[in-house]
Amino acid sequence: MPDPLPAALVPRLGDRSLFPTLEPAAYLNHAAISPHSLAVQRAVTAVTADYARRGIGAFLTWDAERQRLRASLARLLGAEAEDIALVANTTRGVTDIALCLPWRPGDRVLLFEGEFPANVTPWQRAAELFGLELEMLPLRDFLHDHGPGESPGLQRLRTALARPTRLVAVSAVQFQSGLRMPVTEISRLCHEAGAELFVDAIQGLGVCPLDVIASQIDYLSAGGHKWMMGCEGLGCLYIRRDRVAALRPHVAGWLSHEDGLGFLLAGAGLLRHDRPIRQRADFVEGGAYNTIGCAALAASLDLILELGVPAIFMHVQRYIDELEDGLRSRGFTSLRAREAAGRSGILSVLPPNPGDVISLQRALGERGVSCSTPDGVLRFSPHWPNALTEIPGVLAALDAALGNP
Repeated sequence: MPDPLPAALVPRLGDRSLFPTLEPAAYLNHAAISPHSLAVQRAVTAVTADYARRGIGAFLTWDAERQRLRASLARLLGAEAEDIALVANTTRGVTDIALCLPWRPGDRVLLFEGEFPANVTPWQRAAELFGLELEMLPLRDFLHDHGPGESPGLQRLRTALARPTRLVAVSAVQFQSGLRMPVTEISRLCHEAGAELFVDAIQGLGVCPLDVIASQIDYLSAGGHKWMMGCEGLGCLYIRRDRVAALRPHVAGWLSHEDGLGFLLAGAGLLRHDRPIRQRADFVEGGAYNTIGCAALAASLDLILELGVPAIFMHVQRYIDELEDGLRSRGFTSLRAREAAGRSGILSVLPPNPGDVISLQRALGERGVSCSTPDGVLRFSPHWPNALTEIPGVLAALDAALGNP
């Protein structure tokens, strides 16, 4: 296991001491890929050094770290460890459920326009394979303010659910606008109509509070390289416990069996091909593990859980509040939800006049501000290491990029 961080390098909100080699003066790109902290780097080094020294002798040591990671993910999600599977990325988790649900020809799936393709393509492939009906609902009704009562977006979903529906798939946070979707309310409507809910949580998990039990989410997938700040190639899949038995293990592999490793470790005569597939979420873990990715994500979640997601969320909102004010005063149009419940770790804006978003993003990068341009918007995404003292420098870089005096 990696040694604990020195006391001088514990995580603190607004302190990037754990990122001493990070080049951008303001790294506002956590919605794309997070940089690796010292904790992550030390974990990766510890894994590779241990395998270099002991080879297979290191396997069980790091298997214990995988189980610790499972428990940490469960804490983050408000779940139990046995309901968590470790998967390669968000897409793999979506695909696992899309292939394993007990579909019937003609089953209907509701998706949303403008979703990141990871939460669309697997359902399209499942529709072709199993003869499903897909319907895309607009996101625009969720984007605007509304008075008391049910929002236009939820009203439209309620109407769509009046027809028999098998599943609704939605992102917890929309990657382009940063809109945080009303997942709990969507779940309630789904279950009232006899449908299940799949959530792509990659743009929320690690920065936005989320509880799969309180929200009654049936399935959730999230990669670890964005707001959870791990390495690419490792994420999680949550499956509500009472949904597992109905799934068909179409993605199972040799490690999906009960006691799948036993014939390698406990003597002769144990090789069998008829062991049952596990009735747990981790039946999707069919082959060799991403040991390095697991150790990296476990190390990063230690920092996030120590700080606490509610505290991280409030810190990020303070940063975005100030940055948004500065951008508005320069003529930018903010796409951020006006209602607090719709806000996330993302601030997306459109430049005035209109501007060339790609050139502006490039000019900001040259001035030490890292941000993104998903589908033509300028997206800023700070996290817990970003200090509010960065903001004047971000706005100065923006003025220079725009040619403002």
